[in-house]
This record gives sequence, C-alpha cells and structure tokens, in this order.
Amino acid sequence: MNMNSTYHRVLWRQVWGLAALLAAILFSWIAYGFYQPVILTKLGFGEIAQSLGIVQGFLGAAIEPLAGAMSDRLMRRVGSRLPAIAVGITLAGLLFVAIGLLLHGNIPLELRWIVPVLMTFWVISMIIFRGPAIALLRQFAPTAALPAANSILTLVFGLVGAVSPIFSRVIELLGSGNTFLLGAVMLTVGAILLWSADPELNLSIFTDIENSTRLSTPKFNRCFYIFGIGLGTGTLVNILLKICPQRVHESWLGFASEYITAGILFVCAIAAIPLERRVKQWGLNRSMVISSTSIVAVILMGLSFNFPAISILTILFGGIAMSILFVAQIPWCLGRLSDRQAGLSTGLYLGGMATATAFLEIIIQFKLGSR
Repeated sequence: MNMNSTYHRVLWRQVWGLAALLAAILFSWIAYGFYQPVILTKLGFGEIAQSLGIVQGFLGAAIEPLAGAMSDRLMRRVGSRLPAIAVGITLAGLLFVAIGLLLHGNIPLELRWIVPVLMTFWVISMIIFRGPAIALLRQFAPTAALPAANSILTLVFGLVGAVSPIFSRVIELLGSGNTFLLGAVMLTVGAILLWSADPELNLSIFTDIENSTRLSTPKFNRCFYIFGIGLGTGTLVNILLKICPQRVHESWLGFASEYITAGILFVCAIAAIPLERRVKQWGLNRSMVISSTSIVAVILMGLSFNFPAISILTILFGGIAMSILFVAQIPWCLGRLSDRQAGLSTGLYLGGMATATAFLEIIIQFKLGSR
C-alpha cells in the first residue's frame, strides 16, 4: 500500500481531539498528584498519604483491564466506546467539584474521612475512561499508520509533562479548592474538544491484516504477555523519570530534579514525530526492544556517573529512548489482541504500568523508612 495513502486515511481531526482529552487527563493527574499529600496531611491523614497512592496504583492494575473489556462490550453492542468515556468523565468532573467545594468550606472533624474516599473514587472514575479513550486510536488510523497517530499523543504527553513544574507553581497559587474546580473544567473542555471532532464518524474498525499469526497464540498467554510488558516498561519509565533525576540533580547543584524530568519529557515530545518513521521502519517489536534496552543503558549511565556531561546525555538519550517507546507501545499492545478487544489490550498494558508504579512507591517508602 502506498505510504501517503495510508497516512491520508488517518482521521487526524479525531486524533487531535483525543490528544486534547489526553492533555486534560494529564493536567488533572498533575493537579491531583500535587495536592493529594498536601490535603491529606492538612486533614490529619498524613500517615496514609503515601499508602493511599500505593492502593490506588493497585486499583489501576485491577480496574484498567476491566474498564477496557467493558468498553469492548459496549463497542460490540452499541457501536461506540463513548458511553464508558462519558460516564468516567462525568464522575471525575463531579468528584473534582465535590472535593473542591469541600476544601473551600470547613469540614467537620468527624466527616474528614470523606475526602480520601472521594479521592479514591476520583481515581477509579479516571481509570474507567482513560484506557477506553486511548483505545479509540484503533478507530482513527489503519494499522500501518498507528505509530504516526500515536506520535501526536506522545507529543502532547511530553509537552504537558515538560510544563508540569510551571503548572505546579500555578496551582499552588490557586489553592487546592480552586485547583480541583479547575480540573473539572479542564476535563469538561477536553471532552467537548473530543466530541466536537466527531469521534463516531468512523465506527467501523480498520481491518488488521496481521491477525492470523498473532491470534494463533492462546488468548490468556497474550493477555499475560501484554500485562508483563506493561509492568516491565512501566518500571523502566518510572526509574528514568523518578530516580535518575535525583542522581542527575546531585551533579547539578541547585537544579531541581523536577526540571530534569521535565527536560527528559521535552526531548521525548519534540522527538516523537521525527522518530515515528524510524519506528515504522524497525517495526513495533524491534522498536520496543530497542527503546527498552536503550532506557536500561541510560539508567545505568545516569546512576553510575556523576558528571554534568553525563547528566546532559541522560536527558537527551533518555528522552529519545522514551519517545521511541511511547510512539510504539500503544500500537504494539493494540496488535496483540483482536481489533474487537482494543480496550482490553490497552487496559492490560496500562494496568501493568500502574502495577509498576505501585511497586516502585513501596520500594521508595521502604528505603525512606529504613533511613
């Protein structure tokens, strides 16, 4: 098939609509991650602030595949994943508003437990629609052009992550109550932008001509494989973005680790579209291997040497390796199961990444507790 005709078949307006929703989701998670420990500590739940994050990570591991499978069932019954996405966005927005209003008032001591409960339900509501929303990519592009479409999502993810330190300063000035209300507005705007792109213009899934070999493997094995790869890549990404910047920070005194993380994400963003054709040339399997191996090498380099020059290389090569991984990962997991199970495959992969995040938080807390 002619490459230009393949790319022309991509529903670019819908892809950008999905990217807008992804940006709103990421900003909401940044706001939540910034204020969760602050709010819980203020309300007298400081001792459970970290453990709540671990519990919520394992909730993601369990709920992501279930939410994806439910969206697949909706797709088969009504021809759309939008009901699951709409329910999740509505719940998340309402919970954000409820939390924001509670924080604006004086919460009675005996009712303060409501806040961590609402936060946990907010996490669940976000999980309900995150995977199904990303699975929409399967409807917006043919198999050969999935990396090109996903490079737009990687671009948005990297840019939002890169401005996270600035956004954190802004929401710190706004205060927790106003920030949660802003989060509800942003989710609503993201949903409106996705809906305005007419995501149901093409409800027929692009035909995947590569199914025969892939589907010869038992489904359970493929599901386990997707979850395992998500667990492995999630571990690498978490180490690269959370632990390596701490080491790099030691060689650049006064340069906060969060800005080093932002630098890696910025490189990831600007490299996404140029590297998409390289991913296409290598193939998804090879791209996943190359990117994962490269991230391991960058982690070893960043943790083993404490020189400014090595730190710059860590940011540069770490961002490039992560960009290749992020461009390839969603098309890769969408290719492991049948097209009718796009939600399940995406949910399994995201569930594996959530598990990796939870385990890393346990290890970090154990190390901090042993000091």
